[in-house]
This record gives sequence, structure tokens and C-alpha cells, in this order.
Amino acid sequence: MDEEKTSGTPSAGDAERVPVEPEDLAAPTHPDAELSDDELAKALLHGLGFCGHYLHFHGGGMSGRAPIICLIAKCGGQISQQELGACFELKPGSLSEVLNKMEVAGLIERERNPEDRRQLTIRLTEAGVEQARLEQESRTRFRSEAFTCLTDAEKLELLGMLRRIRTRWEELDA
Repeated sequence: MDEEKTSGTPSAGDAERVPVEPEDLAAPTHPDAELSDDELAKALLHGLGFCGHYLHFHGGGMSGRAPIICLIAKCGGQISQQELGACFELKPGSLSEVLNKMEVAGLIERERNPEDRRQLTIRLTEAGVEQARLEQESRTRFRSEAFTCLTDAEKLELLGMLRRIRTRWEELDA
């Protein structure tokens, strides 16, 4: 066994180590650093975490003001509060809180549906329509520039990898 360790033949543990550049690490070490499987998984999750954080805070999150205002605009400037909540899988109280802030900011108006007084209709104000236009322009600009650092082939490869990761993570949740 001692001969195997000193023979220069890589062991199974060595085969699992991957060379990595310092900028790939959450806490960079020296340029010749190698990562174990666990360290590599942590670095990958850290990178994905940054992407999620960036998209959440620079793209308005998945259920914040920006996506809500854009959806209302896409629906012709008005939608029922119930339909809006279903689109974002938000609890009524959470949606109401976001809508209250949007109403105070002058971006939307809420009124009872005359045919069904239980339902509220959400309408964009002129300021809301303008804000939705600006948000859409910003999102379009970001999409056009976000992946310019990759070739078309790399973009397709990344898309395939992300789909496989999503499928695997969904399996882990099952």
C-alpha cells in the first residue's frame, strides 16, 4: 500500500480533485489550489448564489414590484388581484403588502369589481405605465448584455447544464 502512495500513480481521492483558479473560490487561496468534491460543490453553489442574489436585487425579485408591474402592463394595464396572486404564487397578505406600497407610490389603483364586490381590480396609473415601460427596457437591455461573455455554443451548453441541475434538484425535493 505504501508503494501506491509513493509511486506517483494518482489515487481515487486525487482523481476527484480539480484544479481551480482563485477567482472561482469564495475565499481565494493560492493560484495552484485544487478543490475536493465538497469544496467544488460549495464553490459552484456560491457562484449560483451570487447569480440568484444579483437577479433578485437587480431584477426586482420574482414577486416584487418590478415583475408585478410588468405583468400588469402585459395584461393591458389591469388584472384582478386574485389572478395576480396566482401568477406569482403569493399569499394574499404578502401580495396585499406589495400592492399597498405600489398604491402609495402612485403606480396602481385598486377598485372593487362592480360585478363581484369580493374581487379587486388592479389598474396601472400613468406613472405605473411609465414605470413598467422603464422596467421592461431595463430587463431587455440586461438580457441583451448578460451573456455576451459567452459564445453561442457556451450559452447552449450552460442552458443544458442548468436544465440538468434543475431536474436533479427537483428530484432531491421529491
